[in-house]
Amino acid sequence: MACTSCSTNRGNSVPLGCNDNGSCGTGGCNKLNVFDWLADMSLPQNQAVFPYAEVRFKNSRKEIYKISEGLKIAVGDAVAVDASPGHDLGVVSMSGELLKLQLKKLRMTEDSIQKTIYRKAKPVDIEKWQKAVDRETPIMMRSRAIAVELKLNMKISDVEFQGDGNKAIFYYTADDRVDFREMIKIFAEEFKVRIEMKQIGYRQEASRLGGIGSCGRELCCSTWLRDFRSVNTGAARYQQLSLNPQKLTGQCGKLKCCLNYELDSYLDALKHIPNTSLHLEDQKGKAVHQKTDIFRKIIWYSYQGDFGNMFPLAAEDAADIIEMNKKGEKPLSLINLSIKPEEEKKPDYENVVGQDSLTRFDRTKKKKSKNNKRRNDQRPQLAQNVATATVEETKPVVVQNNQNQKPPVPNPNQLKSNKPANPNPNNQPKRPSNPRPDDKIS
Repeated sequence: MACTSCSTNRGNSVPLGCNDNGSCGTGGCNKLNVFDWLADMSLPQNQAVFPYAEVRFKNSRKEIYKISEGLKIAVGDAVAVDASPGHDLGVVSMSGELLKLQLKKLRMTEDSIQKTIYRKAKPVDIEKWQKAVDRETPIMMRSRAIAVELKLNMKISDVEFQGDGNKAIFYYTADDRVDFREMIKIFAEEFKVRIEMKQIGYRQEASRLGGIGSCGRELCCSTWLRDFRSVNTGAARYQQLSLNPQKLTGQCGKLKCCLNYELDSYLDALKHIPNTSLHLEDQKGKAVHQKTDIFRKIIWYSYQGDFGNMFPLAAEDAADIIEMNKKGEKPLSLINLSIKPEEEKKPDYENVVGQDSLTRFDRTKKKKSKNNKRRNDQRPQLAQNVATATVEETKPVVVQNNQNQKPPVPNPNQLKSNKPANPNPNNQPKRPSNPRPDDKIS
C-alpha cells in the first residue's frame, strides 16, 4: 500500500517512491511523512538492523512497534499490528537508525515498546480495511445527529475504524465534561461495532482535519508538527505584532503555533534594547517612546504634546540618556543626538526576489523614452522645413524666351553617342511644351 504518487511496487513490495528508490526521501508523498536523511547509510557488517519501526495510521496517529523475528519491512509497506482486540493496519513511516534518534527525542526506551508488527498486510486485509474506511463518513454524520438529539454539548470531529473493522474510535471536542453513556448504547446498537470515545483538543482537531493556513500552505500541525507547545499573547508583543485576534488565531481558534518560530531571535535582539516604558528627559521636556526597530536597534521618540514629529535614536544613546536621567542629569537636546538620514546604516542584504516593487503592475503611465523625446524636439523643425518647401513649390515659374539668341549647333558625333536607344518605348504622347497660361512670359 504505497502513497498516492507511488503506485508501482517492486516484487519485494517496496514502493518506488517519488523516484527515490523506495526511500521517499522528498517527504512530500504522505501526511506527516518523514525525510530519512540516513536512508543511504550502510551499516557495519556485524551490526544488525534496528528491530523497531514507526507505523502511521489515519491522519496524525503514529505509534512505534517491535518487528517480529525474520520479518523484513521497508518504509511505505502496509503492515498488520497488534490491537486490542484484534489487529490494525497501518503504513510504515520510519525505521532504521533514524528511529533511534526519534526514541531519544520522545524519551522512550526499547523496553517500553510492547506491541509488535507480526506480518505484512495481505490483499484480503486491505480489502476488508477499505470497506471499513468507506463507512467512516456516513457513521460520523449519523453520530453527530444523535448527539444533537440527545442535546449533548460536544462535537464529533472524526471517526477512525480499526483495520479489522471490529472497533471504531470517535474523536470529539468539548468544553466541559460530557456524560455520553446513553449515546454509546445507541451507537453500539445501530453501528454494530465496538465503540471507543477519545476527547481531543482544538489543536489536535485541526491537525486531524487539515486545511490551508493564511500563509497559503498546508497547516503545520497536519504536515510535520507533532508536539503542541503553549502560545500566549506575549509572543506577539515581543514581535511587535498588533493584537488582532483575526490575524493571530489559526483554524483551531487558538493562537498560531508559528508565533513561536522566531520568538527566540526576537528575545535575543531585545537584550540590547533599553526599557521603552521609561521617558527620556532633556532641557526641552519629556520624550515618549513611539516605535522600535529591534534588529536595527533604532528607537523613535517624540516630545509630549508633539506626537507627530518623531526622531530616531540609537539604542545605545537611549540607554545612556536613561542612565543620565537616573543621576539627575539632562542633555541639552535629544534632537541633536538623533540619527540623521545619511547616517542610517543600510542593511547588509539585498532583495534577491527579483528586485521588483510590489506596485510595479499598478503603474498606468509609461515613461517616454529618449528617442521619443528627440523626435518630439525635431517635429517643429520638420514642420518648418515642410512649410518652406511648399512655399517654394508654389512660386510661379518664369520662362525666358529670347528670339534674338540662336540655339547652339549640336555636334553630330555627340548626337550619335548620346542618342538613347528608345526615346519613347511606351509610345506615350508627348506633353506640350507650351507654357501654362498662368506663367509669366518676359
